Amino acid sequence: MNAPIPRAEILIVDDAPEIIDILRRVLSPEYAIRVAGNARLALRAAFSASPPSLILLDVTMPEMDGYEVCRTLKADEATRAIPVIFITARASTDDEAYGFSIGAADYLVKPISPPVVLARVRTHLALYAHQRDLEQRVAERTADLLARTRELEETRLEVIRRLGRAGEFRDNETGLHLIRLGHYARLLGLAVGFSDAEADQLMHASVLHDIGKIGIPDRILLKPDRLTSEEFDVIKTHCQIGAEIIGEHAEGLLAVARTIALTHHEKWNGSGYPAGLIGEDIPLVGRITAIADTFDALTSRRPYKAPWPLNDALSWIGERAGLCFQPQLVERFLAMRPEIEAIRHSFEDR
Repeated sequence: MNAPIPRAEILIVDDAPEIIDILRRVLSPEYAIRVAGNARLALRAAFSASPPSLILLDVTMPEMDGYEVCRTLKADEATRAIPVIFITARASTDDEAYGFSIGAADYLVKPISPPVVLARVRTHLALYAHQRDLEQRVAERTADLLARTRELEETRLEVIRRLGRAGEFRDNETGLHLIRLGHYARLLGLAVGFSDAEADQLMHASVLHDIGKIGIPDRILLKPDRLTSEEFDVIKTHCQIGAEIIGEHAEGLLAVARTIALTHHEKWNGSGYPAGLIGEDIPLVGRITAIADTFDALTSRRPYKAPWPLNDALSWIGERAGLCFQPQLVERFLAMRPEIEAIRHSFEDR
């Protein structure tokens, strides 16, 4: 058996017992009635765990008048939406205009007409219920949209991670390299003032830094011997290839990824490639990724080398401040040794 639908509750606020009696007789057949004889009790009822659905409010009361009660209710998020109908002997146009200006839903002048009071209460309760229904629908649809947006964003990031992984497969590197690199880049980004959102974007974008290796022939990319100068010139083209694969984007993650792919082999002293950029002409995300990528390459196992000890790798990075890397970034990176060690431990190659 279905439970009965609870009746809407009306709070009557008036210091005149005769007005309360009239309103109770008019409204009690349809609504649950609560009564407050002064402003203090009215506010206590309004801010209780079960607030009323509508408030009938006298204006002239001792200590605090109805206008002040209404302003208090409308100033608080918890009670702002409760409809307030003033019932008062103040009949001037100015009084009525002021009542509406502070948020009242309606303004009725004494002596009251029971049919008019009942009709106004029904109308405003219906409007209030409709408003709450709309707000609930908006909240549900917003939650659904956010969930779908999160799902699409996660799918997009996973595609980017998988695309980055495809590039690493060509070079016999592990997926954990990309994860570590991203976390090192994020850590350094935060250290130089990136917001959390910017640092996360850098972390995700950096996984595409070597995507251009897809376009390098196997005979060169996988050559076990030392590369000739001509072959190394081909290797250098992976930066431009990567930028072309990612494409042109005005802003956002892929725009950052393109910048990283194109500039992560530039060097602070201008000896890098593909453009030979010098100093701060190298985009910051490229300067950061260069340190993160080089450090992880040094400390990772490869078919052709054992991983370097942490101290040796950090020393090597430090010695190349001002040559390969921006000195200030190197200083920040070296100062974060505990965080760097934590990332290495969390995403260690097995």
